[in-house]
Amino acid sequence: MLQNKQILLVEDDFLIARPLAEKLEDAGATVVGPTATIEESIALIARVPDIDAALMDVNLAGEMSYPVAYDLVRRGVPFVFLTAYDPSLVAARFRDVPVFAKPVEFERVMEALQALTDRQAQAN
Repeated sequence: MLQNKQILLVEDDFLIARPLAEKLEDAGATVVGPTATIEESIALIARVPDIDAALMDVNLAGEMSYPVAYDLVRRGVPFVFLTAYDPSLVAARFRDVPVFAKPVEFERVMEALQALTDRQAQAN
């Protein structure tokens, strides 16, 4: 499904990050990360220039992950958000970004990532 795609995983909870990483790898993706902080995520994005998409928690240890989202937008990398909070609380600037409530339905998240990477490949 995500064969040969590099997917950035930004999640501060190891108990969520590990199974997500395994599911991404099972779908054929190469997992970039996981990262748990804004700083770590932005540094990794700078080091890995060919990220195809990202899966990102909205709240990283009490900080909103929007700086990471802005960096991804600037680089043209599509992403989806995960949140344990009400998805409607995501900033209006990102209203077109798919948002998935935790606990996540892996299949729906994988389908969204596949659609994003397909759309990105067609645009290029």
